[in-house]
Amino acid sequence: MSVLYTTQAISTGEGRNGEVRSIDGVLDEVLAVPKELGGPGGDRTNPEQLFAAGYAACFHNGLRLIAGQQKVDVGASTVTSSVSLLTLDEGRFTLDVELTAHLPGLNQATADQLVATTHQVCPYSNATRGNINVTLTARV
Repeated sequence: MSVLYTTQAISTGEGRNGEVRSIDGVLDEVLAVPKELGGPGGDRTNPEQLFAAGYAACFHNGLRLIAGQQKVDVGASTVTSSVSLLTLDEGRFTLDVELTAHLPGLNQATADQLVATTHQVCPYSNATRGNINVTLTARV
């Protein structure tokens, strides 16, 4: 195994009502607990949104990589990641993810195969496999 890239982020303040910054300052966000969780909400982001954005971008990149290797044009593709925060027993929490890849112009079998293959190579999918529920959908 070889390291391809490493980054760091730091959380300051009050966690979900704090701030997160990447070590290089490119990412610098003030966080707020969503209204749905009893917080102020508003125009601030939260960890679930950041995770959803990262997973969608990473999966989409993997999808385009796999499609390119298979010589399949997915030029107008999109990936939407829906992340839910769930409660478990004894005060524990987990996430649930729904990934929807929109692959216009492809037949359903090809779209399904691309999404399934991408799920095997995407770093987010590999990191979460067996830990949280991830539902995959390919729409044509």
